[in-house]
Amino acid sequence: MSNALTTWDVLKSPLYTEKLTWLNENHNYYGFIVDRRANKIQIKQAVEEIFEVKVTAVNTLIRKGKPRRVGASWTHEPASKRALVKLAEGQRIE
Repeated sequence: MSNALTTWDVLKSPLYTEKLTWLNENHNYYGFIVDRRANKIQIKQAVEEIFEVKVTAVNTLIRKGKPRRVGASWTHEPASKRALVKLAEGQRIE
């Protein structure tokens, strides 16, 4: 069984925060939650193939999971990998 990630396995969901909205408007950055096994090259290829845009930079970070209160008990949110993708001048993701 292969551990290879396909293009559609790399990107899990888009990321929407106030800070990313500002980065998008002023510096053309977009945020995604990505698979933990994906590297920057795979993330760049996935974004370019899915959205048909030119990516100039990819920054990644792993967000540590946090404890959350659920009723009377505590649970733990899993860690997630995030990617900030900078697009070429004039490029947009709708």
